[in-house]
Amino acid sequence: MKHLILYLFLFIYGFSIAQLPEGFVDAKTIIPNLDVELRYFGTNNFVGKPITGYTSNKLVLTKQTAEALKQVQNELQLKNLCLKVYDGYRPQQAVNHFVKWARKLNDTINKHIFYPDVKKRSLFKEGYIASRSGHSRGSTVDLTIIDGNTGKPLDMGSPYDFFGEISWVDYKKLTDKQKANRQLLQVVMKKHGFRNYPKEWWHFTLRNEPYPNTYFDFPIE
Repeated sequence: MKHLILYLFLFIYGFSIAQLPEGFVDAKTIIPNLDVELRYFGTNNFVGKPITGYTSNKLVLTKQTAEALKQVQNELQLKNLCLKVYDGYRPQQAVNHFVKWARKLNDTINKHIFYPDVKKRSLFKEGYIASRSGHSRGSTVDLTIIDGNTGKPLDMGSPYDFFGEISWVDYKKLTDKQKANRQLLQVVMKKHGFRNYPKEWWHFTLRNEPYPNTYFDFPIE
């Protein structure tokens, strides 16, 4: 009876009773001051709509990844800087949403923002869209660095999720400040156990990730 009463209370007042799978955490339980803006929870993304599987602005990660990210945050705060995270664990259903969207060639609402120089029919061929994502393994993050006082992101030379060579880590046609900001992000992430993806300055995966061959599909709630 007590369990039934508790369930009804949570249901009536809108509290979630969903449990994360073993080994996963809400990253803010480990890094309470982390700035999280899941782009696929809203409309500020290359699809222009909320993505299937994202029903909350909750950053879900494997516990090991969240703990490593905490070390990054601690080091940056010594310089009055902080992390801002745009994506972490990504359900397979969200990846499927991307694939389905990519095949609708006339759906280009945010093309001018995120892929102005890439034809939508080329997104698969050029590797911007794929049927599997390392994010679904729970140990990959998309992030940047922000000013600790203003919350403004450092200038990295291109927006997050921009499809083009300007987003490559070693892109040469950047200002000295943009290069230095990218280098700072790369160095601090590498120092605390992450490896980067060379074609996306924001994309990092924990080395020795706990689920290297498992692609999860539980929703973010």
